[in-house]
Order: sequence, then structure tokens, then C-alpha cells
Amino acid sequence: MATLKGADFLAIQVKNIEASKKFYTEVLGFRTASFSPPHAVVFDTSPIPFAIREPVVDLSQLKNPGTGIALWFKCDDSVAYCKEIREKGAEIISSPEMGPFGMTFQFKDLDGYILTVHDKP
Repeated sequence: MATLKGADFLAIQVKNIEASKKFYTEVLGFRTASFSPPHAVVFDTSPIPFAIREPVVDLSQLKNPGTGIALWFKCDDSVAYCKEIREKGAEIISSPEMGPFGMTFQFKDLDGYILTVHDKP
């Protein structure tokens, strides 16, 4: 029997790929990967590559396209990172607080996806 190993690539659909690329690179500091397929932007994240892509559904019909999805990103210093992206205009949903995965906070991207940042494995 075949065995599913786990996630090895994550992508979210965005309304405006160029605006989202600018947000993820200029506000969040992501670097683009050396290769991206057509209609997508892959970022150089690890251990799992993360991407944004043009939608395959009508996102204008959804109030919050990420409802029910939890996307977590590890950072070496969550408190400093929260301050940096807040100063660059990111909408912080919850300020850093201690949790089971270290200092943790949440913010929204341009499409309303809520992303969580933590600093402990």
C-alpha cells in the first residue's frame, strides 16, 4: 500500500499576483525561488516551499479565502519580526505572546489569509 508522507509544497490563491508578490517580498522579506511555474510565484522558504498563485476559483465571492486554514511560519525572532512587518504596513491580528511554540503572533496578508509566526519548534 502507498503511504502519504506529508506536505512538501504549499500554495495559496491570491486575487492580484503582482501586488501579493510585492507584499510577500517587500513587507514580509520573502525571497523568490530560482524557478516558479507559470501563473505562480514560489518563495525560497524551508523546509517546505511556499507559493502564491493565480486563482482557480472566483476569490471575489469569498469574504475570507483562508477560513479554516492554519498557515504557520517559523522565525528566529518573532517579536522583532512582528515589529518590522508592522512598520512596513502589515496588519497585525494578535501581538506576540508566549505559547507552546514560543513567541507567537498573527497577521493578515492582502487577501485576508491569516498567517501565524512562531519562534520555537
